[in-house]
Amino acid sequence: MQGAMAAPSVDPVTRQISGRAAPAPVPVPSGPESGQPLAAAVADLPVLDVSGRRVLFGALFRERRAVVVFVRHFLCYICKEYVEDLAKIPKSFLQEANVTLIVIGQSSYHHIEPFCKLTGYSHEIYVDPEREIYKRLGMKRGEEIASSGQSPHIKSNILSGSIRSLWRAVTGPLFDFQGDPAQQGGTLILGPGNNIHFIHRDRNRLDHKPINSVLQLVGVQHVDFTSRPSVIHV
Repeated sequence: MQGAMAAPSVDPVTRQISGRAAPAPVPVPSGPESGQPLAAAVADLPVLDVSGRRVLFGALFRERRAVVVFVRHFLCYICKEYVEDLAKIPKSFLQEANVTLIVIGQSSYHHIEPFCKLTGYSHEIYVDPEREIYKRLGMKRGEEIASSGQSPHIKSNILSGSIRSLWRAVTGPLFDFQGDPAQQGGTLILGPGNNIHFIHRDRNRLDHKPINSVLQLVGVQHVDFTSRPSVIHV
């Protein structure tokens, strides 16, 4: 997320000269980086709340710092278990540090309420159904093969987690995958205003930042994530 805003995606053009190998394509900037301002055009993009009301992305962190977590999609078991741990962060901890916690998904807004009930999450949450903000921030699509280590937030193995995700898909009131399955997420620290203090783009579904390492950056107390939330698992 090389400039104040992402350059339009273009296909690299190469040609051979005198039989020599084509030169390597010049990397295309993928979005702003830490220490750079968020482009006004991105801040002015809308997200939707639980009732479908449009809210400007930049309004979410205009007055104070925010930890903004973009998740892959609401049926992703890894996202579900990560958000279950986000739900354990006491609101008093955030208030003491004057920090807002925000989750953004890429489904229809109709899926917000069921996802919050499932995970026990009660902090701010919105959706970007067209993935415009994901794209402008340079969030990746597809899985990059890279070792991400053992996450302290993921409890299920890939088989059991995937089965539960599929079961929620086929038994849900709105049968869809609640977003693009190839879309990856990321974590930012933004605000006040259009200031980017930190950005991490997930390379694959397991490459999210440990929550306490992000909270430490904004002065929020360490949270014990060993206790399980009182939510229904299906």
